[in-house]
Amino acid sequence: MDDELALRVVVADDQALVRTGFRLILESEGIEVVAEAEDGEQAVAAVRRTRPDVVLMDIRMPGLDGLEATRRILDGSAQEPPRVIMLTTFDLDHYVYAALAAGASGFLLKDVTPEHLAAAVRLVRTGDALLAPAITRRLVERFARTGGDTPGAAAPHRELATLTPRELEVTALLARGLSNAELAARLGLSEATVKTHVARILGKLGLRDRAQVVVAAYETGLVSVGSAHS
Repeated sequence: MDDELALRVVVADDQALVRTGFRLILESEGIEVVAEAEDGEQAVAAVRRTRPDVVLMDIRMPGLDGLEATRRILDGSAQEPPRVIMLTTFDLDHYVYAALAAGASGFLLKDVTPEHLAAAVRLVRTGDALLAPAITRRLVERFARTGGDTPGAAAPHRELATLTPRELEVTALLARGLSNAELAARLGLSEATVKTHVARILGKLGLRDRAQVVVAAYETGLVSVGSAHS
């Protein structure tokens, strides 16, 4: 319980009812909401003031939107930036792919169940990415086609030459949304070995988490649109 109480969250959404609902859900699970924000400017300020572990960030807010707020929060100036989970009403929001490219650790639909909300916050806090494989894959496939036309979707080219053949294989499977257990079964490895591979991939590519691996795999052409279902 002490570890759960140490989990600190900022909730950013322009709708007061959404913020209140999420606060009540999280606090009932022993997760502390240290600040609320109704726009991107307030979210950035709240993060700098409270240094939370996780930010629940609405994509569409007046003034500074959640996408630009995420970029500012994850711009590298903070020694230990929080994990950002994007909130969206639609599972094919144009800005979700851009948010992943900007460094967000995943996304949730606003009608998420209380149990899933609390589990998601705990998951990304551990350094994993919140990937709902089918939906995230559809988003990446849809908007990777027109990355230059998607607001803010451009990201630096990731150099894959440093990866071993096995690491490239793991990267491609990660981009298809496979979990560690599924990777282990597919490759005939233990989950511990898979975790080691994933950690090395993140380190070599300078990426934050699995969400960023998905984006990098598409942007470098390691995985092509339409191939993720194989």
